[in-house]
Amino acid sequence: MNRVGYGAMQLAGPNVWGPPDDPEAARRVLRLAVEQGVTFFDTANAYGPRTVNRLIGEALRPLPDEVIVGNKVGAGRGPDGSWIITDHPDTVREQVHQALADLGTETSELTYLRLAGDTPGTHSDVPLEDALGVLVELRDQGLIRRIGLSGASPGMLARARRMTPIAAVQNRFNLLDRSGVQVLADCEAHGIMFVPYFPLASGRLASYDELAGPAERLGATPAQVALAWLLRRSPAMVVIPGTTNPAHLRANIAAAEVAANLTDAEVARLTGLVDESTAVIEQPHQSTLDALRSAAESHR
Repeated sequence: MNRVGYGAMQLAGPNVWGPPDDPEAARRVLRLAVEQGVTFFDTANAYGPRTVNRLIGEALRPLPDEVIVGNKVGAGRGPDGSWIITDHPDTVREQVHQALADLGTETSELTYLRLAGDTPGTHSDVPLEDALGVLVELRDQGLIRRIGLSGASPGMLARARRMTPIAAVQNRFNLLDRSGVQVLADCEAHGIMFVPYFPLASGRLASYDELAGPAERLGATPAQVALAWLLRRSPAMVVIPGTTNPAHLRANIAAAEVAANLTDAEVARLTGLVDESTAVIEQPHQSTLDALRSAAESHR
């Protein structure tokens, strides 16, 4: 599998709500991703909601054999567009069936259960085992091939593994935020794919000083170097940058080549920017943040 995937969240309308202004342009980007060798797509029922899954189904149906779509269930949207945990077993089951219909497939190659573990302002009264049990049941029925977790703590991952093999975990992890480092280590130890979301720190890395040197040496962009560092940080890592811009899509895919040309010293220097033993999130100065927000808008 190509370790540079595609995060589809940005294909929805503003604030990940409703359809995009140009649905056909969104479908073209999805088809271009496949043409460029992308084999892993990340999506969720909550994107739209259901809008992005339908776009993927319309653009790629029938899904090529080599393509894996990782879809998240267990989360939804409130009437005001807020993000909420919706992990009641009946809702999880309904969302799996909705995703199959929207994607136009009889079997989900990978379904994640979205947990409240790393989502500020969310909580769940449903035991992990009850919600996850639905995915195990649907897997046994042939509707799901692989089960993943999104937003898992180390303890949640351990509990889940006692119930079923876990194929992938999606947690926050990027050059500035190493809060998922223990889960990453557990994934490495057990042969589980680790999929960092917000791999570019929501665009805050675009002009980060420490990326400038490797970017200049390799004729790359800072964003490409940040993605390349993730690929070099762990062989378990599969990155899912998202964009609606074809040029940015091609640049993101080219990060794999950048990764092959980063020196070990450059990788070590970037890794050392954060003390992973304490998983501290580094906070740039406010002036840097302002510049990076502008850069993020241009990267979209």
